[in-house]
Amino acid sequence: MSGLNEGRVAIVTGAGRGFGRCHALELARQGAAVVVNDLGVEVGGELKAGAPAEEVVEEIRSAGGRAVANGDDVSSTDGAARLVQAALDEFGRLDTLVNNAGVLRDRMLVNLSDDDWDTVIRVHLRGTFCPTRQAAQHWRSESKAGRPVDGRVINTSSAAGLFGNLGQANYTTAKMGILGFTIETAIELGRYGVTVNAIAPGGRTRMTAQLFSDMMEDVPDGAFDAMAPENVAPLVAWLAGPESAHVTGRVFEVYGGTIGLATGWTRGPHFTQDHRFTSDEVGPTVSQLLAEAPDPVPVLGT
Repeated sequence: MSGLNEGRVAIVTGAGRGFGRCHALELARQGAAVVVNDLGVEVGGELKAGAPAEEVVEEIRSAGGRAVANGDDVSSTDGAARLVQAALDEFGRLDTLVNNAGVLRDRMLVNLSDDDWDTVIRVHLRGTFCPTRQAAQHWRSESKAGRPVDGRVINTSSAAGLFGNLGQANYTTAKMGILGFTIETAIELGRYGVTVNAIAPGGRTRMTAQLFSDMMEDVPDGAFDAMAPENVAPLVAWLAGPESAHVTGRVFEVYGGTIGLATGWTRGPHFTQDHRFTSDEVGPTVSQLLAEAPDPVPVLGT
């Protein structure tokens, strides 16, 4: 096994199934040693018997790679600390963190419970924040000790994080928050030799199969499966390796045979005058700005 990530060590959270599993397998195929993190829970975060992380580790080892399983809760400070320490203890270093863990608790806003909100925000946002902070503290220590750092953080957002999605106020908020976190931490961690980017992946997983069942049907044998989650992993492996050192603070859409850059918020039309607006002036000014601005991208599910 040799390739883009030869000699590097990567952590992938939520790596027991779906995108995370594919990321872990591809990183290993490209030469990385991988810490495969997964709690083995249901889509909604409920505990479930089983050990998907160990299964992925066995796949990697069977193919000649190096991997170790980890079952810590990445949304907790202690769990994130143990996760990063697992990489250091097992492989002696840490180069890449892929934040992928997530759950779904879809409800329309009027039916969204406190627990539905808190669980999704905790797993996605805290589950990105806690491991990143822990990894960043390690890389800062390495940098201050004069040791070279070539770190990578890859965060997982979604189309909902870019455009919103009907019935996903909690998920959309979390995924949009991850984009802001990506931009901010890219600024902060660059001084230590760390890049931070995000992906908004599309493909067939346990989560998307529930939402877009008509799009996620299997394809005939031999045909290109645009919804296969494996399609996302090559971009992740490239972002995780040394070739991507010049890329940071970016958000990539990736699905099927498509890779695209999401450009995020940009300054639209402005109108400036040399005095404070009166209440009578505000309405016509806003109408003028809206007429000059492009229409927003429609919310998913509408």
